[in-house]
Amino acid sequence: MTDLLASIGYARWALSALLLIPLAGALLVWAAPVQAAKRIAFAVTLVEFVVSVGLWWAYDPAGPVMQVGGWLPWIPAWGIAYRVGIDGISLFMVLLTTFLMPLAVLGSWSGITRREKAYYALMLVLTTGMIGVFVALDLFLFYVFWEVMLIPMYFIIGVWGGQGRLYASIKFFIYTFLGSLLMLVAILVLYFSAGRAAGGVYSFAYDHILRYASLPVSAQFWLFGAFFLAFAIKVPMVPFHTWLPDAHVEAPTAGSVILAGILLKMGTYGFLRFAVPLFPRVAMSPAVSTTVITLAVVGIIYGALVAMVQPDFKKLIAYSSVSHLGFVVLGIWAMTVQSTQGALLVMINHGISTGALFFLVGMIYERRHSRLVADFGGLARVMPMFAAVLTLVSLSSIGLPGTNGFVGEFLVLLGTFRTHPVAAGIAATGVIFAACYLLWALQRVIYYALDKEPNRKLPDLTRREWGVLVPLVVVILWLGLAPGAVLRRMEPSARHFVAMVENRVPRMAGLTPEPGPPPAPASPAAGGAAAGGRAR
Repeated sequence: MTDLLASIGYARWALSALLLIPLAGALLVWAAPVQAAKRIAFAVTLVEFVVSVGLWWAYDPAGPVMQVGGWLPWIPAWGIAYRVGIDGISLFMVLLTTFLMPLAVLGSWSGITRREKAYYALMLVLTTGMIGVFVALDLFLFYVFWEVMLIPMYFIIGVWGGQGRLYASIKFFIYTFLGSLLMLVAILVLYFSAGRAAGGVYSFAYDHILRYASLPVSAQFWLFGAFFLAFAIKVPMVPFHTWLPDAHVEAPTAGSVILAGILLKMGTYGFLRFAVPLFPRVAMSPAVSTTVITLAVVGIIYGALVAMVQPDFKKLIAYSSVSHLGFVVLGIWAMTVQSTQGALLVMINHGISTGALFFLVGMIYERRHSRLVADFGGLARVMPMFAAVLTLVSLSSIGLPGTNGFVGEFLVLLGTFRTHPVAAGIAATGVIFAACYLLWALQRVIYYALDKEPNRKLPDLTRREWGVLVPLVVVILWLGLAPGAVLRRMEPSARHFVAMVENRVPRMAGLTPEPGPPPAPASPAAGGAAAGGRAR
């Protein structure tokens, strides 16, 4: 497969194609008849996924830290360029995005019945924005994609959402936009600082800023705060999480899947790619590190406890996201290779399992027009296949051994125990609470008495719904039983992340002198497609 990809020059065009295909598809959807919109969107997202699968083989875990998959001057006078690439961190975020988007389109097949052309066009534009965030190696380009992603989701919630959609969409927009404006100011400060340190060579390139940006620790603290706020809102971390339940509950099913499965990961990806590597001395200082770890643990426990008392099944899953993403933040700040790999796996697994839960809730909502747990009961008798899939997906979200949820959370707790044993011990109770809120909800929905007349006539899963759920179930079992291939591809980048931070923080590396310039990413090989990396 690697030779085949090389023969067609896959390395030179793959990432750019992944950004352009959805945009071309959006134009095609807009120009096509309304009855063809969803079919075109589904075909485009399938093509997008097929093109992205090649990254699995094109990616070389033993290769450079970061290779560029596309470079083109954009605004040379300001040092802005179209520069994209991936490593072992962003690789799986891209694959997760392209995997979930066809399922999201298929899951919208019967739920979206008005303004279909606009809906599917926005879904495709959103795809470009999300992938752009994960592959951008120019901070200005990253910011553009960050904002591009915000607009389609705002309309998807505000136009096709529930009764409170306007409030939820405006709240989502204001929270995210406020954080991103502060991040833009921080990016500009880094740009000018790196330009002065580089002798007047100004560039927004990620490796340029990583190498040359030099600021006093006091200034770094405020810049880190700007990046942290933007990403913490997106995660969302407690206490910046209040927009999430509203957005999840009011969004259409596919919107909730994308929001939980992909958009929330942009916050944790931002920590891994930007906030911590650019400001490691601040991010890993005792005061900041203790604060972030405390917020992560609080989020794990708080999210689980609040989920336990939710009457709305969709809101229950929304609060469970606050808890699960707390494990990701904890794994990042634990700063071990195991915890970093675990954090990456939790990001992937949460997208799969929580996305599947939102699909399942959407399926019973289309039948029953209710999301209240109390309105169900005894569904295993009339919808046995639905009940079986819901049980498996719930167990994977809890972290049952043999499912995808177990491996990531286990690695996070194992790695965190090496550096913060108390935090790891408290966070472990979040797994118990997860079992409480999900198993209790499962018991009330599919068991109990079948005593409500509308539930007696509910049809089981259709072929289209099986088409949505089967790929998710396969990935749940694959990552639970054989995660080795994924772990091997992400390990070099996880090691490089930890080593880079340790080399720049004397307290962590056991060094006394002031640290020198950060280890620069390896020079990108011309025409490279994907990147791995060895810790230096």
